[in-house]
Order: sequence, then structure tokens, then C-alpha cells
Amino acid sequence: MPEEPCQCPDCQRFYREHDRLIRENPTLRQQQELNWAALQSFRTLAGRVMEELQKQQEAAEAAANPAPAAQAPGAGADQAVDQAVEPDAVQQAMADLENINAHLFSIEALMERIFDVRVPEEVEQKFREVAGELAPDPLNADRLRLNRLLHQTPDLPG
Repeated sequence: MPEEPCQCPDCQRFYREHDRLIRENPTLRQQQELNWAALQSFRTLAGRVMEELQKQQEAAEAAANPAPAAQAPGAGADQAVDQAVEPDAVQQAMADLENINAHLFSIEALMERIFDVRVPEEVEQKFREVAGELAPDPLNADRLRLNRLLHQTPDLPG
């Protein structure tokens, strides 16, 4: 007997997104492009955030350690203590982002091989057929009618 899919909000959101991506990208080529774009956007965003964190860290270090001639006695000591707590978390986040980018780069190298695959139009059509079975259009009139019926039935969870 198959297990019932999880009904928690996070899983439900995942299922909806999963089905949407299949519906909107029902061919091998579209899936290839979608995955490549998602990977590249992830790398771009993570890389940019890492750069911004590095800039902030350098600025904080420069502010905490001004040139000796410009620093009055005792000035900046409280600020350095206040900033000492957060840099550990930021340093850890930066290390994690570096690891993420390294993993994404590895995935990118593997995904490049996916783009070597080309299939005939008949196979792309089979992708479209299967996509329609896996993730039918949620705005399809029959599906909307069925959803309304299910939500009106008191003995079914809605």
C-alpha cells in the first residue's frame, strides 16, 4: 500500500511547485534550460551575498581598527566588543556560502553533460504527454469541479 503524501504546508508548497514546473516546462529541453537557469541563479545570488558580507566584514574591521593617530584613548573599544559577537556567525555563514558555491560548481560540471543529450521531436512529445499525466492543469474545468466537490464533502479532509 503506497504511503500518503505529507500534508504539511511545506510539503504541499513543494508538491504545487513541482507540478507547476512540470506543467510549464513539459519537454526535455525546457527541463534542461530550467535546471541550468536555477543553478546559475543560485550561484549568482550566493556569490553576490558572499561578496557583500566580505565587504561588510572588511568595513567593520577597518572601523574597529582605525589608524593609531586617529583613535582617541578608549574610543572604539565598546564598538569592538559589540561587534565581536556577530562576526563568528557571519564568518560561519561565509564559510557555508563558500561550500555551497563549491558544491554548485560541481553540480554545474555534471549538468553540462545533460546538455549533450538531444532527443527527436517524438520523444519530446512523449515528455509532454507524461507531463500532462504527472501534473494536470489545476485550472482545468474538470479538476476545478472535482476540487469543489471534494471540499464540499464533510467526511473528507479539506
